[in-house]
Amino acid sequence: MSENKINKSPSESNLNKLSSDMTTPPNYLFQRGKRAREPEWCDDLRTFREEMKIMIRELMTEQETELKKLFTPSLAEIQKSNRAIEASVAQVITQNEELTKKIELLKQQRIKDRECITLLEERLEELQRGSRKTNIEIKNVPKINSEDKEDLINMVLCLGKSVDCNINKFDVRDIYRVREKKDGQKNTPIVVEFSSTIVKTDVLKKSKAYNIRNKSKLRAKNLGFSKNEETPIFVSEQLTVKGSRLFFLARDLAKSKGYKFCWTSYGRVYVRMSENTQIILVKSETQVQSLFQAV
Repeated sequence: MSENKINKSPSESNLNKLSSDMTTPPNYLFQRGKRAREPEWCDDLRTFREEMKIMIRELMTEQETELKKLFTPSLAEIQKSNRAIEASVAQVITQNEELTKKIELLKQQRIKDRECITLLEERLEELQRGSRKTNIEIKNVPKINSEDKEDLINMVLCLGKSVDCNINKFDVRDIYRVREKKDGQKNTPIVVEFSSTIVKTDVLKKSKAYNIRNKSKLRAKNLGFSKNEETPIFVSEQLTVKGSRLFFLARDLAKSKGYKFCWTSYGRVYVRMSENTQIILVKSETQVQSLFQAV
């Protein structure tokens, strides 16, 4: 029974039903498209583009050739110029080294010249001091009308009597009044040259002692003046220009820094802080500046 069921085929009615259910598939039609023909201006554009490429390529080639023509000589000239500059720099360096050597030699020569000049100045100063070793100066002496050497000698003789110093006419080798350096300067110093340093030293010593003993100190009346007799006068040894400058600076040093003593002797300038300290010989302005800073 089961076997009959398996071998049984579908009936006619089912076939009809099955056939009625099946429908005819739709009719799909495909039409093959044709490529549209390009217009003529496209061909002309392509041709133009190709021609432009060729023209640009030719132009670039031509420009490259021209640039090579232009720059190849320029580079050679630049290299040549650089070599010339290098040679010039080397020459300048050589000249600079030579100049440096010359400058160094000049510096050394300048030092030697300065030492020689200093030595000559010192010798000249010694000669000037030697020529003044017997001289004194009497400063601030009133000038009289028609003044001559006899008047000046009489002033010195009166000075000797006032300070108790034995001076005679023959002790005076020369005497003169310094010329006026400025207009209106009347009481210029009187320079007295004695016959020896002994007389000069004695006059200076006695004049100093007189000033110590008398509060009024030396005045014009001690020189025999009856007019302007109270004019103060000052007796000192005659210094050189350098010595006068050093003495001025030394007095300023003594006043500012408390040096108790400042004096001159035979044209040289000395300072001393106190009786128990060392005597300092002032030789130059630089030394005075050092003493200003040291004390």
